[in-house]
Amino acid sequence: MNGFAERTGGASRRRTVPTELAALAMGVSQATIRKWASRGKITRHGGPQRAEYDLEELLALTRRSPPE
Repeated sequence: MNGFAERTGGASRRRTVPTELAALAMGVSQATIRKWASRGKITRHGGPQRAEYDLEELLALTRRSPPE
């Protein structure tokens, strides 16, 4: 094992991105990202004023199905 997981004792740290970057990464609008989160397709992280989304979860979504 190497990299971050090794330095933190095997635990991986969640990498989150704001709505704008999540939309850019997925090739969809910010409204679509918010819709996916409200429908439970992706998990919303962050506080009431700052939504963030797990980058690995978004990438896994692209492997399962094409974007809406």
